[in-house]
Amino acid sequence: MTIKTASLGFPRIGRHRELKFALESYWSGKSDQAALFDVARKLRADNWRLQKEEGIDIIPSNDFSLYDHVLDTAVMVGAIPNAYGWKGGPVDLNTYFAMARGSQVDGHADCGHGVPALEMTKWFDTNYHYMVPEVSEDQDFVLTSEEPVDHFLEAKELGIHTRPVILGPVTFLKLAKARGATFKPLDLLLKLLPVYEELLRRLDAAGVDWVQIDEPISVIDLTEGERHAFSVAYRALAKAVPNLKVMLAAYFGGLRDNLVAIAAQPVAGLHLDLVRAPDQLDEVLKVARKDQVLSLGVIDGRNIWRADLGSIIDRLEPVVATRQPAGIEVSSSCSLLHVPIDIELEAALDADLKTWLAFATQKLGELSTLSRGLVEGKAAVFEKVHAASAAIAARASSPKINDPLVQGRIAGVDEAMKRRMNPFAERRAIQADAIRLPLFPTTTIGSFPQTSEVRTARSAHAKGALSSTDYESFLRKETEAAIRWQEEIGLDVLVHGEFERNDMVQYFGEQLSGFAFMQHAWVQSYGSRYVRPPIIFGDVSRPNPMTVRWWGYAQSLTNKPVKGMLTGPVTILNWSFVRDDIPRSQTGRQIALAIRDEVMDLEKAGARMIQIDEAAFREGLPLRRKDRKTYLDWAIECFRLCSSGVTDRTQIHTHMCYSEFSDIIDAIAAMDADVISIETSRSKMELLDEFRSYKYPNEIGPGVYDIHSPRVPDVKEITELLARARQRLADSQLWVNPDCGLKTRKWEEVRPALVNMVAAARELRNEALGR
Repeated sequence: MTIKTASLGFPRIGRHRELKFALESYWSGKSDQAALFDVARKLRADNWRLQKEEGIDIIPSNDFSLYDHVLDTAVMVGAIPNAYGWKGGPVDLNTYFAMARGSQVDGHADCGHGVPALEMTKWFDTNYHYMVPEVSEDQDFVLTSEEPVDHFLEAKELGIHTRPVILGPVTFLKLAKARGATFKPLDLLLKLLPVYEELLRRLDAAGVDWVQIDEPISVIDLTEGERHAFSVAYRALAKAVPNLKVMLAAYFGGLRDNLVAIAAQPVAGLHLDLVRAPDQLDEVLKVARKDQVLSLGVIDGRNIWRADLGSIIDRLEPVVATRQPAGIEVSSSCSLLHVPIDIELEAALDADLKTWLAFATQKLGELSTLSRGLVEGKAAVFEKVHAASAAIAARASSPKINDPLVQGRIAGVDEAMKRRMNPFAERRAIQADAIRLPLFPTTTIGSFPQTSEVRTARSAHAKGALSSTDYESFLRKETEAAIRWQEEIGLDVLVHGEFERNDMVQYFGEQLSGFAFMQHAWVQSYGSRYVRPPIIFGDVSRPNPMTVRWWGYAQSLTNKPVKGMLTGPVTILNWSFVRDDIPRSQTGRQIALAIRDEVMDLEKAGARMIQIDEAAFREGLPLRRKDRKTYLDWAIECFRLCSSGVTDRTQIHTHMCYSEFSDIIDAIAAMDADVISIETSRSKMELLDEFRSYKYPNEIGPGVYDIHSPRVPDVKEITELLARARQRLADSQLWVNPDCGLKTRKWEEVRPALVNMVAAARELRNEALGR
């Protein structure tokens, strides 16, 4: 007998970002649909073959997506809003990408619909973004494609039998947004289920024996009615397709009070996340049916540290003894989508650090070792188990990890370091006098387009082909041009453009101790937007100032205020692969002290406004309400620790990306930033309702256009959004800015959009002042 190894999903982007380049080539009109599909087909084949070569028994299919798997599901079931002009039948790529990215009315290469994109938000507590499906009360669902079947057959032609992956109906509807306030998307379950039944019938007819249905919503707080929805769904699916075995995958946490309801479903298998919730295993063993296969997610699908294989084998041996190998699979905790592909691509990485790490490919190997070790005993895999143990021990004792000076400074933090000198009401008057701004002041979030010229110059400098003197000269010209252009169009508060920065986390991490960076360790954030999260492997400190020189240069070019631009400690933490040997809160405080040093140096240099971005503040929020207070307490403390050393005259800004603010509005207020900017354009300012209900007293810059889309909003569209904002907040609170930074956009999109934004602000300013 053997214990099968299972992969829940593999990175879809390609070892060398092939998907990114194929998508962007297609969007720009340089290649056609056939070329894009060829690249996608090759990436799928490469992934299947790699997983088979690494000893994976159960290989997923339909885990690939051209943009996002939630969007794929919405399109597949016909949840396509009327605005996208779909008339039924197969959904073409133009419509698909219009839902993902929006489109221009003038016939942009990807679509001519002239519509905004769907909303986008974080996939649970990860840094992956999904497109939020929209459904209406009279929604009709219909199966528009057989992509899960097609991908299964595609793999079968290569001689690889796969387990198709589909997003579960309960999770899909729980993630969806209702168009209209009279119903909840989950009310549509009975209308959606026939589409899932038809899909499963077609999978069954194609020769599929097992299907993985992802229901990560099962690990959050659910009502009794929501738990009952699982019974409604899975009893219907089991009745419709009785011969098809379902592995119901629950990940990103423990089932807790949902366990009994989920384990009772008529499914052949249940996947558990035993990395996030290791303690749930004993309870699961008590309630799971004896004929139910348990998929044990013991390899971390979200972090990059090497697994302690010996300890995992010791922990699982009693389970094998009670369940028998045929009733067990060993797996990653979730899809490996969230980690880089292969550590062996990192030829320049520190040799010691490299031995401490396992990326997606290495995690497959770890699963194979576990499977063999659990059946044949540790002696059969002694070499690999010993190597893992030795690497973990070497990491724990390495002098690269611990810095007594950092630890001593953390011990010296007191309460006074976490409070501004005076409350906001007093600071506001002082700042208004010091930084005289008009009503509805206009600004941007920080970055300007990273053009091909900027990227080429950075690459040439990194390779030694462009001297430091010439590179510095190039960056100065770009910065000056950006300052002059902002003055020309009439922005009130300027930014320097961040042309010297590669990424909002990487730029800082490269200048902080305790961080390591890779060259090829890309992870998908959304669509063709990939990031290389740094690894925090040791204690963190700031050896030298990081941003003061470039801010000072930009401010010397203008009399208008230029914001100092920093990434906040919680965002740096949440967008990094973080140490697992000390609490996250401790690492967060170390980063906060490093950023505090930078804030103080910027103020000393003359900065009147300093923006400390906490784009990822909410995504670190635990999925369960009872766990949230602990996180919020230390996350707020980290922000206040880095921002509270300045005088009342210095205005502290922060920025947050896509977030549901209802459950963190108290925390946002407790952060005590003078100005917060948030992404609201796709929600049509609905996110401001929480700030209005809370009577949030500080100032807010709600995003007035979507920077994740190539669309250029006209003045009327922006004015209408601002009118919605004015219905929710006082004029004196409102700033006018885009949703987010403009790094990923093109100047031909940014220039007209910001000109229109300034014009809209002026219109409202004149209206409010009765001109």
